[in-house]
Amino acid sequence: MPGSTRNAPVRTAFVLSLVALLAACGGGVKYRPVSDVPVRIGPPYKVRGVTYTPAAQPGYDMLGYATWYGSESGSQVANGERFRPGWITAAHKTLPLPAYVEVTSLDTGRRIVVRVNDRGPYGESARIIDLSRGAAEALGVRAQGKAAVRVRVVEPDEKDRAALRKGKPARSLPAIPARTLSSLQDQFARGVGTR
Repeated sequence: MPGSTRNAPVRTAFVLSLVALLAACGGGVKYRPVSDVPVRIGPPYKVRGVTYTPAAQPGYDMLGYATWYGSESGSQVANGERFRPGWITAAHKTLPLPAYVEVTSLDTGRRIVVRVNDRGPYGESARIIDLSRGAAEALGVRAQGKAAVRVRVVEPDEKDRAALRKGKPARSLPAIPARTLSSLQDQFARGVGTR
């Protein structure tokens, strides 16, 4: 068959393309649609020898550090959704997934509402939340890498929840009053983490 060796590279390329197409359609990661239901608390889990116990925490109000992450684009987060670095999301060790939190920068008093859909941060115990790149930018702390914050659970209205589920920011919140900010900064300096 004199013509068969001449067409072999074309056939090989076609077969490889077909295999890649079928793999993309039929396999790979199945992401959960972005939704607020069901809320998942999950069982206790262990990371680096430390056990974390997720729980409903409606009164959660903590001072600590926020860090941010953003290079894992397309990865699957703990609640099964796709990680999108530009969205206003975060990771927390024990809050239900999803949960909504108000994050306040203790440097500026600026605050935003963030949708928690992942687990972390691990390591340093003073790190209480990992913000997506989009959330770090919205809060104005991306350049810092690590920022002192207040994190408290909130129940935003459906309009803000819907915006966050689509990757958009919730409505802007005014900065906290200077007196409140000063009090939070003093508590943070003294190492007070809960309210």
